[in-house]
Amino acid sequence: MTTLKAFRGELLSVSRDPRDAPDAVRHEPDGLLVVEDGVIVDRGAYALLADQYAGVETQPLPGLIVPGFIDAHVHYPQTDRIASYGEQLLDWLDKHIFPAEMAFVDKAHADAVAAFFLDELLRNGTTSALVFPTVHERSVDALFEAALTRRMRIVSGKVLMDQGPEGLKDTVASGREETEALIRRWRGRGRLGYAVTPRFALASSDAQLADAGALLAEHPDVLMHTHLSENRHEIAAVAARFPDSADYLDIYDRFGLVTSRSVFAHGVHLSERACHRLHESGAGIAVCPSSNLFLGSGHFDFGQADRHHLRLGLGTDVGAGTSFSLLRTAGLAYQAALAREDRLDPFRALYLATAGSAALLHIGDKVGALEVGQEADFVVLDPAATPLLARRTADADLATRLFALQILGDDRAVARTYVLGECAWQRP
Repeated sequence: MTTLKAFRGELLSVSRDPRDAPDAVRHEPDGLLVVEDGVIVDRGAYALLADQYAGVETQPLPGLIVPGFIDAHVHYPQTDRIASYGEQLLDWLDKHIFPAEMAFVDKAHADAVAAFFLDELLRNGTTSALVFPTVHERSVDALFEAALTRRMRIVSGKVLMDQGPEGLKDTVASGREETEALIRRWRGRGRLGYAVTPRFALASSDAQLADAGALLAEHPDVLMHTHLSENRHEIAAVAARFPDSADYLDIYDRFGLVTSRSVFAHGVHLSERACHRLHESGAGIAVCPSSNLFLGSGHFDFGQADRHHLRLGLGTDVGAGTSFSLLRTAGLAYQAALAREDRLDPFRALYLATAGSAALLHIGDKVGALEVGQEADFVVLDPAATPLLARRTADADLATRLFALQILGDDRAVARTYVLGECAWQRP
């Protein structure tokens, strides 16, 4: 038996990059979103659709209704190490992160963190994400099991790192065996997707990087997820290990890891050659301004990315990132762009946090734009969530309200989060 329901309110989505397609911004000040069995079957102005759906139960939703946010890069095992003091990337990993990740050998611990992590995503309006687990097979099981119960669209995959510290490393053989087992176990279940996940170039041997490329080629329905050109100290260490490489991206390329299904986090310090190759391959970058600032890594170069027409999404990168909120992350992206004399307008920021990240994760046909045929994941934002927001947005036009949410908003501005047309979180 099918279930038809409707939601009335102010609807806003940005289906394509507005720099290239100004008509991608779709806005109904008084709109109707019609959902059947979790899928959007109609959308438009309430005045035009009201008679057609007069018999359908309609729920009014005060606020601004936007697509569910999509986090293009985040680490769930680092949840308990958010706000860890005093180090840049490589020292931060050794001092804070690797010891924390060793605990995920315990499935009960992984279960508890995964449940908290996904609930925190929903509280911040995030309904889909590309997630780093740990090297442990059971860390993936814990995340996917928790995602299934919440019906969230989550992509993840066991971390490959045969050069990791004791207690946090695999082998080429075990990495392949566990990856293939996880793909068999989880492929096609719920709204889950898999990503081959070498941690970064320093964490894997040449043999493991080559095997990761082979795994990617053998499974055309999976993504590849790793880190690229994040921090200058990291880049120097990578260059020392791979002295014959043209640049950081070239290392991944020689092992078959640069394809249209590749998602590289950060890309703060990219060569022109690397940008050309990223565009040519169709690979993309998850921009993570919060963690780049927190770890002293630098500011992503939006101008360079736009010159090369790179595919971009937006990631919180918790726990180096300091907030689960993609609103807060979009505000920091604005500041990072302006530091390089670029401007990230609020409509493009919304695109990067929704349809842009969806396209990067190859789920753009499913989520990200509130279009007919997509899954009904959406967020109700409250432009008056705080006294300051209320004062700033009073009687303001759409662009001003959206920019205020981008700069001043965070989890407090999320009134409700819907997954497949059902309320998954509601502000108390």
